[in-house]
Amino acid sequence: MHTRRIGDVEVSAIGLGGMPMSIEGRPDEARSLATIHAALDAGVTLIDTADAYHRDAHEVGHNETLIAKALASHDRGKDVLVATKGGHLRPGDGSWTLDGSPRHLKEACEASLRRLGVEAIGLYQFHRPDPKVPYAESVGAVRDLLDEGKIRMAGISNADPDQIRQANDILGGRLVSVQNQFSPAFRSSEPELDLCDELGIAFLPWSPLGGISRAGELGPTHAPFARIAEAHGVSPQQVCLAWMLAKSPVVVPIPGASRPETIRDSLAATDLELGAEELARLDAV
Repeated sequence: MHTRRIGDVEVSAIGLGGMPMSIEGRPDEARSLATIHAALDAGVTLIDTADAYHRDAHEVGHNETLIAKALASHDRGKDVLVATKGGHLRPGDGSWTLDGSPRHLKEACEASLRRLGVEAIGLYQFHRPDPKVPYAESVGAVRDLLDEGKIRMAGISNADPDQIRQANDILGGRLVSVQNQFSPAFRSSEPELDLCDELGIAFLPWSPLGGISRAGELGPTHAPFARIAEAHGVSPQQVCLAWMLAKSPVVVPIPGASRPETIRDSLAATDLELGAEELARLDAV
């Protein structure tokens, strides 16, 4: 498995996104555990989760608990950087709400620590800006958690360039990652990717294949990806991830998966080399 860096930690060049295993339409636990174990067997050392990855109101942190169980039952579990997030909530009716208050973030971090069964969270990320709370206050809470040793590294998610700079300043230059939506259908985070490249901050594209319901449509909806995939004898999804990896050494995609075969296919993208002309064609889509 090829590797990249988040802060001072070396991780697999492609991680595993845990959300599909915990929200609506999720598989049974046995298949989810098999999916996580398949990722570990293939060399994954980064798993992304969040306390909001759950379906029902009474099961906050479902995905964190699931991941902790999977890691505890695998001999490579201790080698994994678990990245979780706080600041987003799911009332249980399918909607998403926000709470970026320092009090909530600190309480959420404590709860995540308990569910993950660790003394310090490897990477803790402020999930999404809350318009009701000054951004500096939210990031300040993450800084406090870092200073207190509750988390080992700090990141942000769904941030714009100004927020990236502000967060890095508040954290005293210790911002290690930015997790934004980025895919062939969603390119508006290019400025954030470019800034992360400039600053040496890891950029973690979420929904890199277009999202849970659209990942399988990547080829039909973006023809160049399908044509290049056919030429290489691989899936359009592999081409997509290889294209992202070629954009910058700071890019670490985190495709979601709920089946062993899908995460294995995604991870094969680390061995796919695309030519300059192919990359140019994909950039132009």
